[in-house]
Amino acid sequence: MARDAVRAALLGIGAWGRVLATAAAGSTAIRITHCLSRDAGKRDAFAREFGFIAGDDYDAILRDPDIDVVVIALPNELHYSFARRAAEARKHVYLEKPIASTLVDGLRIADLERRYGVRISVGHCARLLGGNRVIAKAIADGEIGQLNRIDAVYSNGRGLRLSPRDWRWYQASSPGGPLSQIAIHQFDVLRYLGGDVASVSATAARRSPVGAEVEDEWLVTLRFASGALGSVAASWTSTGAYRVQVSGDRGVIAYEIDQSLWNVADDLHLGATLYRQALGKPPRERVQLEVPRGNMFREELELFARAVIGGGDCELSADNGCQALAIVDAAIESAASDGRHVAPADLLARARREADVREPRAPEPAVGDRAAGSGAD
Repeated sequence: MARDAVRAALLGIGAWGRVLATAAAGSTAIRITHCLSRDAGKRDAFAREFGFIAGDDYDAILRDPDIDVVVIALPNELHYSFARRAAEARKHVYLEKPIASTLVDGLRIADLERRYGVRISVGHCARLLGGNRVIAKAIADGEIGQLNRIDAVYSNGRGLRLSPRDWRWYQASSPGGPLSQIAIHQFDVLRYLGGDVASVSATAARRSPVGAEVEDEWLVTLRFASGALGSVAASWTSTGAYRVQVSGDRGVIAYEIDQSLWNVADDLHLGATLYRQALGKPPRERVQLEVPRGNMFREELELFARAVIGGGDCELSADNGCQALAIVDAAIESAASDGRHVAPADLLARARREADVREPRAPEPAVGDRAAGSGAD
């Protein structure tokens, strides 16, 4: 590709569309030029704010030779239909996580990349957090010795504010509630740090008084292919928190951010803590480490853009997105069967068989304005 920067159209101007538009504004690798929405008033105001061309005609975007990629910040159940049309038009696709609301659709999205020769990236931004990058290097450098366990937490109060007007209320569009919306970030981080996940066991509860279909509390344990163990606690009914701790036979490394700053990525190093504690040393001898500055939202868009421009691989791939979603599905299946261990690989194999079935043609939905599932969901 001859251009130094890709030109993009943004689909969806809700809360997460705004986060991505802000992130792209500071990038030299990707330039959003158009935004689409069916709400003319909101669309025009959004376009004026960011200097975009506003529209509601997706076909016009797909025909435009000056647009290289579409950035999809729509509700999860719309991801496949819009990604498919983009890939058929030979447009590259960035999707907010999760890759889709079902694993079958996620695999079909991944197949679009192979079928049409386009790049598809999924916004698993948490692995790009500065502290998580430091932890990954420490593991690779042997600083904690043999990796034995990774424990993670992600929580906020979303479940206390849900109503039937919110798509997150429903299992069909937000499977497991915080499981598919915030725990999935930690599942991707655990895979990034610990490697493939062999099996998952989980339990869940509904503690919010609002009465949503989805659960709002999850405890998930993971066994890595290496034999190491992991845990993820996710809540939609508690104070915001984001933590990762990695334990080995030479010590631990722990990382925590101010979760209330999640959407303000430039400030995430502020108030964050990162320390290493050697085996046998007391807490007072922890070594405080510097938390690097960064902007995970800009970085994820630029990883995607560089893969488009250079034709190389992107670590935030569609296949990677399917692996994270398979852990979500494994946790749901485990919780429904009293916590039995479920292998994500088995669910991927089952979904691949279903994804190969000829799919029916359905009417295309309109572009909506509801915020896609990411960030502080």
